[in-house]
Amino acid sequence: MSDHTHRRRRARTVRRTVVTTTAVLVLAGTAAVTLTVDSGDETTSGKAAGPSAGAAPAPPTPAMPTPSVDPAIVRESEDTGKTVNLTLDDGPDPRWTPKALQLLKQHKTRAVFCMTGPNAAAHPDLVKRIVAEGHRLCNHAVSHDTAMDKKPVAYQQKEILDAKEMIDQASGGARIWYYRAPGGAFTPQSRQFAAAHGMYNLGWNVDPGDFNQPGADTIVRAVKNQLPKGPTVLLHDGGGNRNQTIEAMEQLLPWFTEQGYAFSFPRAT
Repeated sequence: MSDHTHRRRRARTVRRTVVTTTAVLVLAGTAAVTLTVDSGDETTSGKAAGPSAGAAPAPPTPAMPTPSVDPAIVRESEDTGKTVNLTLDDGPDPRWTPKALQLLKQHKTRAVFCMTGPNAAAHPDLVKRIVAEGHRLCNHAVSHDTAMDKKPVAYQQKEILDAKEMIDQASGGARIWYYRAPGGAFTPQSRQFAAAHGMYNLGWNVDPGDFNQPGADTIVRAVKNQLPKGPTVLLHDGGGNRNQTIEAMEQLLPWFTEQGYAFSFPRAT
């Protein structure tokens, strides 16, 4: 065999060796990449495939309990005929709740007091007085979070049930007839939690905007104008200076009687 032929065969052998070695390395590299992704290592590929580093797990959704009362939102009266249902939110407040109670007693009127858990816990004497004078209790959650309908279901449950416990302790276990979501931020889940604990979900028909203190005369005018919508009136005995609301009640309570309205409660049957 000539030297030329021997060199050509030797060159082909070397090329085959290089190709074979390269193929092994490529396959080995591919396997390494696949193993890295599958093992969940914090590489770029691993991060794309798995959850973000440090992300908190979503809170578990609580099991939904069976309602013991109708979970629909209540606005109508228990009594038939020409009625009005007064509701007072955000108390009890030691400055304004006693004034409201005195006016209600003077005019032989009943009302629903929608109280936050912390305010009830801070003023158990007022909670007990409300019950003793024939008014009804309403759960208005813990933190008055008007965006709670955008929060997780577990958060909504805690807001309702923690407030219920605070009100129960303050009242000595008197019945909590209703639940009113702050700002009307009800959800199907929050309504079901309330109804499972015997609380009717309380809406309203008349909102005169007294929370924003527009003036007593404006509050009175708004109530009169909106009352044809329905009987349940939203007012406030807490959450700020409620002097205008008290002044408005001084005008409205005798006017209701003069106009032939009977005082009732929102339906809870």
